[in-house]
Amino acid sequence: MCDGQPIENSKYLKTLILNSEQDTQSLAKQLATLPLTGSVWLAGDLGAGKTTLTRYWLQALGHTGAVKSPTYTLVEPYSIQQKDGSIKPVYHADLYRLQDPEELSFIGFDEYLDEPEALVIIEWASRADSYLPPPTLFIDMTQSVSDDNDTEARQVQLRLSKASQAQGLDLSQLII
Repeated sequence: MCDGQPIENSKYLKTLILNSEQDTQSLAKQLATLPLTGSVWLAGDLGAGKTTLTRYWLQALGHTGAVKSPTYTLVEPYSIQQKDGSIKPVYHADLYRLQDPEELSFIGFDEYLDEPEALVIIEWASRADSYLPPPTLFIDMTQSVSDDNDTEARQVQLRLSKASQAQGLDLSQLII
């Protein structure tokens, strides 16, 4: 079903169809309202929209500058001032070019994951899944064709890990 309605809906699993960049921005704004810490794994083919979603997500969290793709640097750090004056550490990682998961230990990646209240958004986490701890949230993006006008759409499946379910996180309020 590609008419903007959720395909699957529960507190822990949500499937949405994004028919436009505005839909992607809307999802990012909603993700920014969730009290997420730890890592979020973004999966999907090249061009599926992972970096675009992350850019909008960082902006929705309050980042005002440019959002660089970490394809060559592996990690781009952000210190985002919150409304209460606190600083939210957010790290955007892209492991597409990672040759060996052990490379992450050489760059101190564990420190990002161990930082209290930090959010670590990881594209291509599957390239290091044996090294990384389980994520708080899985986001899987796939390209599809919208039924109504043959335009390209994105199917996004969001799934909370067992640990985030235990923390009481809830995806049921996400809508497009």
